[in-house]
Amino acid sequence: MSENRFVSDVISASAETPTDRIKLTNMVVEAETGSSTVTSEAPSDSSILNFALSLEYLEAEFYLRGATGQGLPDDMVGGTGKPGQVSGGRQVNFQSPLVRNIAREIAMDERAHVAFLRGALGSAAVARPRISLDHSFTAAATAAGLVCPGETFDPYANDRNFLFAAFLFEDVGVTAFKGAAPFISNKTYLDAAAGLLATEAYHAGIIRASLYNEGLADDSVFDAVRKLSTVRNAVSGPAEDDQDLGSRDEANLIPTDEYGRAFGRTPAQILNIVYLDAHAGAAGGFYPDGVNGTINRGTGGGLV
Repeated sequence: MSENRFVSDVISASAETPTDRIKLTNMVVEAETGSSTVTSEAPSDSSILNFALSLEYLEAEFYLRGATGQGLPDDMVGGTGKPGQVSGGRQVNFQSPLVRNIAREIAMDERAHVAFLRGALGSAAVARPRISLDHSFTAAATAAGLVCPGETFDPYANDRNFLFAAFLFEDVGVTAFKGAAPFISNKTYLDAAAGLLATEAYHAGIIRASLYNEGLADDSVFDAVRKLSTVRNAVSGPAEDDQDLGSRDEANLIPTDEYGRAFGRTPAQILNIVYLDAHAGAAGGFYPDGVNGTINRGTGGGLV
């Protein structure tokens, strides 16, 4: 399906509304308690895709800078809300041709995701918010015990650090799209989201397999990934659902539930992770000023 057809099918039926925040709050309540206390409606499809766009900005900037040394061009970062710059990030001196090619291919996919979502949303697309690719990774690595307090974790220092940083993102993208899918009302949007989810799942699988291969040569990789998974689980709450890579003797390359399905997280849980705060409000971590759009608070935030 062409992008123009996608736009004509959905843009007129999807604008962010002042009630979206209340609707999102109810989504979280229903997910956690099984009952509705505010409204039975879900956020608008546009709000959900703008939330996805904010996440894609982060992934695109991370991979593009690592693979090419350059982030998104100026004509792909404007929009509604508060625009922001990106701190950190540079081209990695990859030693492995495999990891170099993985980084480049994923970077091009993430750039295409940003372009697609911006085209679909048109004038409703949010601007790229301020993004941290330096202090945020150090905070996450310190919490995981990969570095000691006062030390710096540089995700662009080498192949392995880059893969650790990518692991921190990739499973989050999969669970974000999976969690949002039930609330997308327009079938064209749902079809697009399914395609994006599948791509993110491919990315996550490649990163997990690459790290597993690193672990076969060095058991400390399994321990590091386990610690990163523990941090994600601790901040996302409340379910104990994040999964590491397993061990040399028993791999866990594909994180699923008991039925072999990918699991989802609510937008608030996703924001807890990227804000690096189990009781996140509207900013922190990788987004020092928060994300743009009406879906912008973690589980610690009240109504906008």
